[in-house]
Amino acid sequence: MCSPVITHSRMSQDSHHGKWTVSSSDEDDDLPLSGTTTSKPHQPALSSPSYQPAASPTPTIPKIEAAPVEVKPEPANAPVSSLVIGSEARQSAAANQVNTVKYESSPSLAGKRKNEVSDGSGWALSDSEDDDDGDVKGKSLGNSPKRAPPSPKTKKVKVENERPPSPYGRLDYIDEPEDFFESSIPPLNDPYRFYLNKVTGLDRKYNSGALHIRDILSPLFGTLKESAQFNYCFDIAWMVDQYPSEFRDRPVLIVHGDKREAKARLLQQAKPYPHVHFCQAKLDIAFGTHHTKMMLLWYEEGFRVVITTSNLIRADWYQKSQGMWMSPLFPRLPKGSSDDEGESATFFKRDLLEYLAAYRTPELEEWIQRIREHDLSETKVYLVGSTPGRYVGPDMERWGHLRLRKLLYEHTEPISGEERWPVIGQFSSIGSLGVDQTKWLTGEFQRTMTTLGKSSSRSASPLHLVYPSVEDVRTSLEGYPAGGSLPYSIQTAQKQLWLHSFFHRWKADATGRSHAMPHIKTYMRASPDFTRLAWFFVTSANLSKAAWGAMEKNSTQVMVRSYELGVLYVPSAFNMKTFPVSGNPFPVSSSSGFTVPFDLPPTSYSPKDQPWIWNIPYNQAPDTHGNIWVPS
Repeated sequence: MCSPVITHSRMSQDSHHGKWTVSSSDEDDDLPLSGTTTSKPHQPALSSPSYQPAASPTPTIPKIEAAPVEVKPEPANAPVSSLVIGSEARQSAAANQVNTVKYESSPSLAGKRKNEVSDGSGWALSDSEDDDDGDVKGKSLGNSPKRAPPSPKTKKVKVENERPPSPYGRLDYIDEPEDFFESSIPPLNDPYRFYLNKVTGLDRKYNSGALHIRDILSPLFGTLKESAQFNYCFDIAWMVDQYPSEFRDRPVLIVHGDKREAKARLLQQAKPYPHVHFCQAKLDIAFGTHHTKMMLLWYEEGFRVVITTSNLIRADWYQKSQGMWMSPLFPRLPKGSSDDEGESATFFKRDLLEYLAAYRTPELEEWIQRIREHDLSETKVYLVGSTPGRYVGPDMERWGHLRLRKLLYEHTEPISGEERWPVIGQFSSIGSLGVDQTKWLTGEFQRTMTTLGKSSSRSASPLHLVYPSVEDVRTSLEGYPAGGSLPYSIQTAQKQLWLHSFFHRWKADATGRSHAMPHIKTYMRASPDFTRLAWFFVTSANLSKAAWGAMEKNSTQVMVRSYELGVLYVPSAFNMKTFPVSGNPFPVSSSSGFTVPFDLPPTSYSPKDQPWIWNIPYNQAPDTHGNIWVPS
């Protein structure tokens, strides 16, 4: 068993199960690492989960205790695989052991497996957002783990260079039906232009009107000339393969936050593809990440923006719940038009140009000029971004939750009885929020979320936080590995047990996605009967100070660590008072209701429910693939 190693980059070790990558952490440490010279944060010492035959058919969910949890490691000579404890800043990782054993007798929700070897070039678990405070030394899931004696029965497995398509091995992905891609394209006149992703294994009706990345890049939406992909996690070979054959050699700019070894690996991935170029986002504040997920698509016919919640890896477009906003096709302005022409009532063009300018990189200048040359006036959403920095004065309202607060103040109206209109936040990762709710959650974040127009009062509205429970993950399409994209650590959870009283289950029967674990992030204000929305926000931002920003210096300064991006829907931009919630969004109809990805009202945790925590074992009940989860 290798001891935890804090490094300056994502570490990964090959094995018969290939490389595992967990992406998009959103660290928010307040203290520097002892004895280090890097500005990157640490992650808790964590190793790959061990998939083993289930020990018991009785579902027993481990309780979160305030006492430290000790996890025993696998034998030192077990087959090696690395779960890379990732962050978009590529901080520390641990080289660890894992023993993967398939339990064949358990039924699976996932359906029939592929029989042939996939030609995919790997997979990654995505979007961790852990912000532990303090020094790294001596930390490892509570106490230092005890070493288990070597087992004489285990043998080292030959290392392979090619990564498998999933943690279960090469045969895990299900074949999508022939009509899965480029079928049931949503109506282009949809007023909201908010779409869910297609999920493999669902009844066909629940994918009607949903989009896969292949659909987005399809010739049905335009004759592509060039594209830019902003994201954290990339599988370059898989990404290139999603472009239709006629566009597959068109120039692609990758905007990323990788540094050092991680950057070198990313560049290595792209060597077979000379049309792929790179732009590195500046991350000047410690523990910041490049978490934005956006596509800029330049066509012969015009220009389009797509803002998503998905990484550019197959796992994110497979059996997870994701969402996206797809812009209209923006036409080119007549020659000689001024730069400020083609603006929307929501100032989307100005704000998108400001966001791109914040990267301060020459690689984006050409894209900035292209946007200036197009008419974005049809846009009905507001852009809300985060960019790393410390901001004072009027600049405090440029980014993060203070930007959202400003927009809600200016473009929504007070509602009678608004104190009964709950705020709902739904996310896939949680940062360190403080010793009690007043430190950030209610003191800053909830104040933003309860802003409605120019009312001087801030209502004490209910706050519902939707985050999957252990049982949600266990019974999901992916089983326990879905929890690799829900990286709430025991170290962080134990410091904020107060937060868990806000939690609600992930339940999405109306959209057919109850068993497709959420990687989508949405925030909204709902009426007391949950039939109307005062506003709706889809974004890359999880529940963390790093993503949303936090006040400093007696609220005279705000500090934002990460790049994030989302779009805000307010009824006034659609000539409405509120948005009606669609009660039956699938199959897609002509209903004018807004599609909320999960069921309303949210379902509170029962006394037996526990939030999913990714670095403690779940070995009392098998998941839908017959496996258990044992971090070593």
